[in-house]
Amino acid sequence: MTIYATVDSPLGELLLVGEETTGGVALASLSLPGQKGAAVVQDGWVRSPEAFAGVAAQLREYFAGRLTRFDIEYADGVGTDFQRRVWSALDTVPYGETVSYGQIAERVGSAGAGVRAVGTAIGRNPLLVVRPCHRVIGSDGALRGYAGGLERKERLLRLEGASAVR
Repeated sequence: MTIYATVDSPLGELLLVGEETTGGVALASLSLPGQKGAAVVQDGWVRSPEAFAGVAAQLREYFAGRLTRFDIEYADGVGTDFQRRVWSALDTVPYGETVSYGQIAERVGSAGAGVRAVGTAIGRNPLLVVRPCHRVIGSDGALRGYAGGLERKERLLRLEGASAVR
């Protein structure tokens, strides 16, 4: 069963979507208001704020500057094999640091022409904020694409104290 909740944040109201598991909930999507490709509540989804209490608490701690790494179960089967490899590489980018799209491409074995495919995979990340695609910037240090908007990307990087923000 697909469940969802909304959570207030400094970026606006976040939409959390997940699947019930034996241990609680596996997060399938975290969307920002106005986000390109954002999830939309569907008929049959069940509103369940209590199921997301742990995720909501971690988000509050993150936005307060007290949490640097999320401990959240993600839903299986989301994305292609390539996208999952790219998203896994995103999960290794430390809090407060940035990497380039080219560096992520190297990590997943897609250097060179594969940078564009990596950028596309990053753009399809369904778990904004908790899977840190906001930490990926251009090789020249410039902020590039973010489904939630560049202002939000910059805000997240400033929250984390990332030095590459321009």
